[in-house]
Order: sequence, then C-alpha cells, then structure tokens
Amino acid sequence: MPSTTRNILFVLTSHSDLGGLRPTGFYLPELAHPYHVFAQAGYTMDFVSPQGGQPPMDGANRDDPQQQAILDDSALMARINASLHPDQVKANTYDLIFYIGGHGTMWDFPNNTRLAEVAAQIYEQGGMVAAVCHGPAGLVNIRLSDGSFLVSGKRVAAFTNEEEQAVQLTLVVPFLLESALIERGAQHTKAANFQAHVEVDGRLATGQNPASALPLAKAIVQKLERTPELATD
Repeated sequence: MPSTTRNILFVLTSHSDLGGLRPTGFYLPELAHPYHVFAQAGYTMDFVSPQGGQPPMDGANRDDPQQQAILDDSALMARINASLHPDQVKANTYDLIFYIGGHGTMWDFPNNTRLAEVAAQIYEQGGMVAAVCHGPAGLVNIRLSDGSFLVSGKRVAAFTNEEEQAVQLTLVVPFLLESALIERGAQHTKAANFQAHVEVDGRLATGQNPASALPLAKAIVQKLERTPELATD
C-alpha cells in the first residue's frame, strides 16, 4: 500500500467506426490490466473520453479474469459509461494521465486540444503521462508551455508500422502512429511484432501493444512509488 494515494485519469476513445470496416473503440484488455495493477496499489481512478459519456468498447474477452472482473462490476462499468468530458477535468487533481489504446484513438485523440492541455498541465506540475498501443495517438500533438512537443527527444513505444501492416489496417487508419511520433522528434523504439515492450523516459511511460499494458502499469507503479515529489496538491 503506498504512503500517498495516487489519482489516475484514464483516457478512452469516443470513436466507434474503424474506417467503415467494423466497430471499434477502446481496447478493454489495455484498460483491465492496468486497472487491476493500480487498484492493487491502492490508487483512485477516473475516466475521461473526448465526448464524455459512454465510450465504445472493443476486444472484450471474459476468458481473461481481469476483463471479466471489470465487466461484472456494475458500479465500475457505470463509472466508465459515464466518463467525464474533458472540460470537466481538473488537471491538478491527478498524478498520471493514461491514454488507453484501441483503433478508435487514431481518429479522436490527436486533435483534442483540451485533453492535450490537461496532459501538459499534469506533466508540468510534476505528474506522469502514459499511453499504450494506439493510445500514444494522444501524445502526438501535446505541446509543453515552451512550445515544444512532449515526445520530442524522448524514448517512446507505440503500435508500430509493422504491426499496423500485420493487421492489414495501414490504409484504414488516418495516419501511421510510429511515423507521426518520429515526425514530432520522438526516439521511437520497438520490439518484434506483438511482443511486450515498455519505455519509461523520465515522467513519460509508453507501451507498444496490448501485451505491453501489464508491464507498463507495473513500471508506472514503480516510478510513482519511488518518486514522492510527484504527489499533487
């Protein structure tokens, strides 16, 4: 149990259409595994989405105990389905903003200026910014108060161009995430397709794909617990 309670803000996509091919949304495994880790650490968690309200869900699998636990927790599901609108978020109440992946993020994360402002404020007040898989789409346009991109010069992991090609969605998504991060000055690193890979560069923590969600959450807890000055007001 941590000496200081940490407050986590999960960001979930509001976009439900995968280029006309099928429904999409936030990828439940990437929420379920970190949620379980943070809950065990005693953290409090809130949810926000670009449009607020009920975010579309993708990838649910009841054979995964962590996913089943979320799906069967009616109070928790009610909170997820009543996610905050970005305008309702007070950045100074959070130690970490965590962008959850799912292909929907590629459409509505990059250009949400309010979420970018919240993330920059959390970061500049000494908190952490994290993202997994396609969640780093939310990092692409975050600028700090000096005008620089948050990811510039930092080691970042995200869903790779090769992984996008492997799932045959290169021509469906509006841009290639790895390429966009590199254009912003990120030092993009990667493992083989669909293998777990995590980068923690200072107070920026990222994971490459769904397999990275659990180790990313564990790395975040280690970082938060050994850095007491991250505590917010």
